[in-house]
Amino acid sequence: MKRLVFGLLLVAGTLLGCAQNYFNIPADNFVEKVKVLGVAPIFIDADSDIIYPQKDLLVPLISDLNRKYEPLLVSKLQKTGTFFTVTPMADEPRQLFTSLMSRRERRNDADVEYNKYFWKNDAISSYIQKNRIDAVMVVVVSGLTKKAKLFSSNLLTSLETNYNFLTMTAQIIGEDGTVLWEYPNFRSRLLAYPPLVNLQYPDFSESEANVSRKTEVRFKSLDGIRRTLEQKKSNWLLQESSEPDVYGKLFDDMTSVIIYTGERQTKGAGTAVAAEVKAVVPAEKYQKPAEAIAKPAQPVPATVTPVQAPAQIQTQKNIVEVPVSPSSGSNDIVPATESTK
Repeated sequence: MKRLVFGLLLVAGTLLGCAQNYFNIPADNFVEKVKVLGVAPIFIDADSDIIYPQKDLLVPLISDLNRKYEPLLVSKLQKTGTFFTVTPMADEPRQLFTSLMSRRERRNDADVEYNKYFWKNDAISSYIQKNRIDAVMVVVVSGLTKKAKLFSSNLLTSLETNYNFLTMTAQIIGEDGTVLWEYPNFRSRLLAYPPLVNLQYPDFSESEANVSRKTEVRFKSLDGIRRTLEQKKSNWLLQESSEPDVYGKLFDDMTSVIIYTGERQTKGAGTAVAAEVKAVVPAEKYQKPAEAIAKPAQPVPATVTPVQAPAQIQTQKNIVEVPVSPSSGSNDIVPATESTK
């Protein structure tokens, strides 16, 4: 029995370990390769599977909400400690998406459906070099129709059918066009992949009021979609925070699988930068001022002290010997201002 329990714990530990591997290259290589990360504006793929009847109004609404919450994503990425610098890119989303995107492909991995995006290598390379970054993170909101089972508010009734969703994917792409990290990533494990928002809902109230066995699927209103995406996150005391619930949870999912737990990041990104700077500076530049003062600049040769008159002794007692402080220039460290790739 004990062996069985131990075996189950071992398997569970292995699965949890794999759960953190969303990198397409070794994590150590990723960290050394991507020190300055640029975050492109969050895109919305208007040509994807969005069947909303007021699509011409929905797309601008989602685009505005994306821009509103982009700083939150940048902040969460910076807090991971994986990167030295995370820089938001100030570009027009629609034009940039058109210039970088090559094609879209609907995928079904581990029974999870999502849209995978492919990018123009030359355009990506030029964009990264132009902005002096090591890699760029691209996040795309797209439409997807898939089968799902939705329940009523009392959980007593459900309807399984096709619903239209807005989903979110993300990738970090290197200068040569290689996808270094992606969300979702099913190479290592199964994943709970929540949508950004469901554009449709089953109208259980109407079917109940009309004593009908048929439940109609309806589209949410624009105001309902906006309120859903702007709703604030609450704690267990039902106290609202300033963070949006839906966007915040998706950003948390992404950043939770991009945290590097290797030796370089054990004390945070700031410590890592200081360690690299210190490695290239001579050790004597880190000498403490107190230690430098304690050591005389030159050895004082031993001499025979002559007998002094009382007047001379009294005069020398009033002399205060000021130690020579070390040069302040020896402690100056100039931090790196550009990518160190």
